[in-house]
Amino acid sequence: MWNELLGAFVAVATLPNFIVMAAGIWGGVIIGAIPGMTGTMAVTLALPFTFYMPPVTSLLLLVALYKGSTYGGSISAILIKTPGTASAACTVLDGYPLAREGKGGKALNMALVSSCIGDFISNISLIFLAAPLAIFALRVGPPEYFMLMAFSLTIVASISGRSLLLGIVAACLGLLLATVGEDMYGSFRFAMTEDMKSGLGVVPVLIGLFALPEMLKLAIFRPEENTQAMKLGDNRLTMKEFRGSLKTIIRGSFIGVILGAIPGIGPSTAAFFSYSEARRTSKNGDRFGEGELEGIAASESANNGCCGATMIPLLALGVPGDVITGVMLGAFMIHGLTPGPLLFQNNIGEVYSLFIGMLFSSVFLFIAGKLTASGFAKISRIPQQLLLPCIVILCVFGIYSVSSSPFDVAVLLVMGVVGFAMMVLNVPAAPFLIAFILGPMFEDNMRRSLAISRGDLSIFFQSWISWGFFILTILFVALTIRREWQKWRSNVRAAN
Repeated sequence: MWNELLGAFVAVATLPNFIVMAAGIWGGVIIGAIPGMTGTMAVTLALPFTFYMPPVTSLLLLVALYKGSTYGGSISAILIKTPGTASAACTVLDGYPLAREGKGGKALNMALVSSCIGDFISNISLIFLAAPLAIFALRVGPPEYFMLMAFSLTIVASISGRSLLLGIVAACLGLLLATVGEDMYGSFRFAMTEDMKSGLGVVPVLIGLFALPEMLKLAIFRPEENTQAMKLGDNRLTMKEFRGSLKTIIRGSFIGVILGAIPGIGPSTAAFFSYSEARRTSKNGDRFGEGELEGIAASESANNGCCGATMIPLLALGVPGDVITGVMLGAFMIHGLTPGPLLFQNNIGEVYSLFIGMLFSSVFLFIAGKLTASGFAKISRIPQQLLLPCIVILCVFGIYSVSSSPFDVAVLLVMGVVGFAMMVLNVPAAPFLIAFILGPMFEDNMRRSLAISRGDLSIFFQSWISWGFFILTILFVALTIRREWQKWRSNVRAAN
């Protein structure tokens, strides 16, 4: 084994491999920071260029693009309130308020450190826990998925702001829009046009909900404070701030590893789940959503913790963990590698080389993030009168470039108007977004479970995993009701 590891290290530690990993990470960060450009697009476009590369080099390029784009989404989320990727949607909640306070550089540094730690823990977990986690992932079926989604949706109560009722209304609206398009049985819902049959894209909805309302606010209300450039302030992340978030980073990393190992979950769900748990357990939980570094740590450690973990079912079982690893499966097959149990017997050298290369990529991610973020941070110095129109143009271009669909651009603009109306009416946007992202998985796994059991609800309580999430859901709902009751009583007393 040690001889094979040494041989793999020598095979990876070459100048061409380092250049490929550095270019992949750097390109991924830049692509992830551009609204509308996704990691899936980056990996897919790079796939043809890997045909004539050695197998390990080609795979390291795709992995580097994946990791870089996952982190890169946090840059635009923090600086311009426009998540570059869906997995960075949670980072907006605390990142942009920090940027408005003149702490954009500090927020970027926390995102980078959290991403690198989450990525490193994910890589270590891939190396040592691939087989056990793959076995665990096999035990998670539609009923367990449904209970997990139900528990994840309880985060709506945590991020509803001052009004739980408005948060629930926003979440219900998100769930409603998530049903647009074709369902699992081939029926169409709300398909008023041909384009609506394929549903509403996550990225147009996401960017329209967060980015465009700021532009409309500037154009309609012309607030004086928005015409000035944001101050960068102190960009340094102090050791005290890092230690205060270290527990959250480690927990978020393992949440990302566990959920990333389950096919179909993905980094977006992991980020929201980690954010929810951090808010529930943190002593600064009340500050989440107003500019709390710990919220960024929770989100970024989890979504980057998924990157290596999504390779676990791919390598151990031959089952892609998400869309990007599905593209990587094609790269494996092109180079004559068949993911699955036999991969560890027939191509153990390539597997070890991939593992070692992924550890190196964590170092490249930190370097690229440091160099790139310092340049992107200068965006904060641009007055918003000039910045916001550029953002709108960039959003429209990014959305159209994904699928050349005018319908997606229309969704972007309509969601911008909806997001502005929600802003004016003080309806929180975060519950809407969470419900919209989690809604399809919630519905599909509920319907699959009931189809398997022929309508018998007991299928949701036949495993300890389902029972665990059910108990956690009931417990958190009870605590939320208790908290709201106490708040109502204190308000009544204050009024009297």
